[in-house]
Amino acid sequence: MSNCNPTDKEICDLFTSQNYRHTEMTAAIAGYNLSGYPVNGVNIMEHSQLNLLAAKNGMKNPDYVNDHIEVYKNAQYAIGTDFIDQWIPGNPLSMGDKGYEHGAFSNTTAPTEIVVDGMKIEEPEDVVEHMERFVFPRLQKEAAEYDIEKRIRDIGIRMYNAQHEMGLDILLTCYGFTPMPTLWYSVYGYENYFMAYTLYEDVMERHFKLQAEVCRKANEAAAEAMNRYNFPKLCRLDHDMTDSQNTLVNINSLERIWFPNLAYALEPLLQKTDTRLIWHCDGNITPMVPALLDVGIRGFQGFQYECGVDYTKLCKMRGNDGQPLFMIAGSSVTRTLPFGKPEDVRNEIKFLVENRGDAAITLGCSSSMTPGVSSENIDTMIECFKYYKNHLK
Repeated sequence: MSNCNPTDKEICDLFTSQNYRHTEMTAAIAGYNLSGYPVNGVNIMEHSQLNLLAAKNGMKNPDYVNDHIEVYKNAQYAIGTDFIDQWIPGNPLSMGDKGYEHGAFSNTTAPTEIVVDGMKIEEPEDVVEHMERFVFPRLQKEAAEYDIEKRIRDIGIRMYNAQHEMGLDILLTCYGFTPMPTLWYSVYGYENYFMAYTLYEDVMERHFKLQAEVCRKANEAAAEAMNRYNFPKLCRLDHDMTDSQNTLVNINSLERIWFPNLAYALEPLLQKTDTRLIWHCDGNITPMVPALLDVGIRGFQGFQYECGVDYTKLCKMRGNDGQPLFMIAGSSVTRTLPFGKPEDVRNEIKFLVENRGDAAITLGCSSSMTPGVSSENIDTMIECFKYYKNHLK
């Protein structure tokens, strides 16, 4: 079922049925919890823990490495997962039970040299030269030749196949096909990119504008796909723009040259659908929140509370439509789960529920759970999920 080429009607019928099947989740997306709090998928990276959970769900002799989709899926059922936006059953294959074991280096993790399109990137001027020679013409061509109808079909087929691979007991929500302008530190490395950003803001603004033209075309397709196929009206946007203290670049600069282009790129989704866009939060997202709400973001996921994010205050805020926010409120994967005791896990999840304010919330983890979390803490987390599914506070 994972490589079907369904008709538009088959895709629409599937997701219409799924929306009716998962009423608690569709209610939460609309802005209210019915009788409890749905559970978001937990991306556990430790193979042995995935095997343990799959076995608890009744799978015989689970072996994640050799049967990763079935083990990952059974682990989600054991967790009590109600919905998943980012279906990544192969993600834990990227590491072993002690973390990255084979030096998974990239342009942001200690590269010996950075080469893009055959060009060495050694200083900020190289970033500018590469953008002007290669990136800008490429983006202009992509925007001019964008095939919206093909993109609509690609989105529909991808969602249909992923939903069947997950199984119908979990609702697939939207992720990964609503792009936006991004900071290209992963292409050029942190040092070169951020020096170029600081020195050549006019070039960065042009880069954001050209990205936004392509992204807007993609989001026109995404908006049509959301409507045509009746996807769940929840979509998570994901781009890390903060560290543990602040935004990666000056917030005033972002407000000048990035946020206007973000708004332009997302406009088709906001004008043509009632999709709830939520923002993935790594680091201290606080400085960005007002501008994100102004743009049209209506919820958040992935809070790093230890970085200064005030969850209670955030839950009291409202979107630019005046309505309460939607939160995927998760137990901390950087603090509580790896270093706390079961009682700490229990208290944190209780805190998230009791301090949700007017927000509609679902429960999960703040991000992927890396190796090293104890079985006791995972079991406690799951117990809390099961309890709060049926207890509205």
